[in-house]
Amino acid sequence: MECQLILYINRYFERKHVNAFFRFITHLGGARFTITSVLLVIFLANESVKLAAISSAIALAISHIPVALVKKLFPRKRPYIALNKVNVVDNPLQDHSFPSGHTTAIFSILIPFVLLIPLLAIILLPIGFIVGLSRIYLGLHYPSDVMAGCILGCSAGMISFQFIL
Repeated sequence: MECQLILYINRYFERKHVNAFFRFITHLGGARFTITSVLLVIFLANESVKLAAISSAIALAISHIPVALVKKLFPRKRPYIALNKVNVVDNPLQDHSFPSGHTTAIFSILIPFVLLIPLLAIILLPIGFIVGLSRIYLGLHYPSDVMAGCILGCSAGMISFQFIL
């Protein structure tokens, strides 16, 4: 069922505007964006928001320990390698698929802000879900990879928020 879902989502890969959107949005979960955005908020925000950003930075750092361990313990091949007919970007990732590091990262930095200012959930949670969807659309992850990343990121964000605030 998971393979059918990825093929269904990935089938729109040839649509120019959809492809451009998902290629852009996926980078919101990448190291460059997540680290830079958290550091900017730490240096530019008021005290309560700054504490949420520090919590996000801690969550981002600690969430990638289990990501790295699980990728080593459960070396799942990426969908574009394991399945026929999966479209993929040029120069795709070569490491293992489970769990999604981009999804983990985006949720680990978003959750402290959502916990601090719940109204932000209207904007931030859809961004996190779209980043996760982009990983499936681009043929880089299975839905369960994204779900595991979401759970890891949310857990790290909640734990670090409770610790800091």
